[in-house]
Amino acid sequence: MSLELLLIIAFGGAFLTYLLGKISSGLRDFFAVFISLTLVAIIAFLYGKPLHKAFYSGFLGLPLVLRLNMLSWFFAITIAVVGALSIIFSLSYIKGRERTDFYYLMMLLVNAGMLGIVLSGDLVSFYIFWEIMSWSAFLLISYNRGPALAAGMKYIIMSVVGSVAMLVGMLSLYASYGTLSISEIAPQIASASSGYILFILITLGIGFGIKSAVVPLHTWLPDAHSQAPSPFSAVLSGILIKMGIYGFLLILYVIVGLRIFFGLSWNGFSFHYVLCILGVITIVIPSFIAVLQNDAKRLLAWSSVGQAGYIILGIAFGTSLGFAGGVFHFFNHAAFKALLFLTIGAIEYRTKTRDLDSLGGLIKKMPVTFFAALVGTCGLIGIPLTNGFVSKWLIYKTLILEGHPFLAFFALIGTWGAILYTYKLIHHVFLGQLPEKHKNVEKAPFSMQFSMIVLALAVFLFGILPGIPLKVINAIGTSLGFESLHVTLWGVASETGVLNTVNIFAAILAVGLMVWLVFRAGRKAEPLPQEDTYAAGAAIPREKYHYT
Repeated sequence: MSLELLLIIAFGGAFLTYLLGKISSGLRDFFAVFISLTLVAIIAFLYGKPLHKAFYSGFLGLPLVLRLNMLSWFFAITIAVVGALSIIFSLSYIKGRERTDFYYLMMLLVNAGMLGIVLSGDLVSFYIFWEIMSWSAFLLISYNRGPALAAGMKYIIMSVVGSVAMLVGMLSLYASYGTLSISEIAPQIASASSGYILFILITLGIGFGIKSAVVPLHTWLPDAHSQAPSPFSAVLSGILIKMGIYGFLLILYVIVGLRIFFGLSWNGFSFHYVLCILGVITIVIPSFIAVLQNDAKRLLAWSSVGQAGYIILGIAFGTSLGFAGGVFHFFNHAAFKALLFLTIGAIEYRTKTRDLDSLGGLIKKMPVTFFAALVGTCGLIGIPLTNGFVSKWLIYKTLILEGHPFLAFFALIGTWGAILYTYKLIHHVFLGQLPEKHKNVEKAPFSMQFSMIVLALAVFLFGILPGIPLKVINAIGTSLGFESLHVTLWGVASETGVLNTVNIFAAILAVGLMVWLVFRAGRKAEPLPQEDTYAAGAAIPREKYHYT
């Protein structure tokens, strides 16, 4: 299977899906799912197969290059899986709405554009696919029109600013080296001055920072999420903003290189600390802003900004553990944040609202959705046996071993903020009294439940068996110049603080068994009404109380 054929299937499938929609909505839906799952299968088949193909075009006489390595494969499989599950979720979510053919076209084009980005071996192809992704995302953010158009305009204006900055950096590279092939630029830039390398890092970094919603370039994301269709929100936070993270990895460790990047300093101050500090700021501030939100999707949007900070913090340190933690957190965040946005999409689909003050008591009405939301929040916080625990453990361990306990402390403050806003989300949506207007709410349709269950299982699977993705990440790291880690199926073995999820699982299982035995030995449990604990079990009309 060639890379050009893979992209032809991705882009051709998007347009063919649109055309089939003019004939039959059922045929369109089937083909959208078929194309998405086909891409997953093809990319999975390409694991461990390095590919490279150059096409010579008339544009400036530059070759357009496609290439597949472990880094691009890891991002590609994540894009394909999250994209496919979002399409499956859309079958029920978007049914009966206007312009559904256009919706599927844009969803598939966004996914195809992101695949093109990670498979690009030159900056011309990279930029073309970047713009396809950006403009398709704009049309999806603006899909519901009205206020959505304003949110879309805010996104695309900031995106264009980032694209212009990237273009300046790319044109400078071409003027200096006469090529935009990534493999040809990398060895030549080693002889460049520190000032020029910083110029390239800043110009490209502006574009990547806007897309990854790093503070202070994050302001478009909460508005975009509050207006975008929920399946696209899963793609937007799960993988689209991670294209900025991919860009950072590309420029820092592929083009500039590990040794040169960490040699950049001024009066003894290493510039990689700027990224570390930026990562911590991105963790802390949005996490506590999220606590103040009453729109569930805006809450999760601010959460996404904060979680991106952990990824930046991990990859900025330039150690094997930090790199593994940062890249693993990208992968984990794609799973649990896509899961959370899909759960809110299911809630909105059934209740017609995302206002936390208008919800409550849905745990018995939508048990599968509650389970999925609970798993997603556990992964986000970093509860043991979930994937988020492992990646955060690697990042915290890096900060301690590198002698930065204050950065670790502030990153931990961000986790405390995450505990607060995830509790607010779970409580206000699923616990407490069920409003009278939601008495007849039904569980989510099967297609929605399927996508949520798959992602929930992934959160647990890669929390119990983190070695599956970590072995791929370790291979990526060694190819970029990092020292190899001793990765096992159960975690990471090293000289300080061995991570073994089997021991953690056994300890939690033993404690859980003891609690269950004590519970069974006591008197028989009695059913209790589902009321708010704040009123000592008394049912209070919702109009007579409020949360603060």
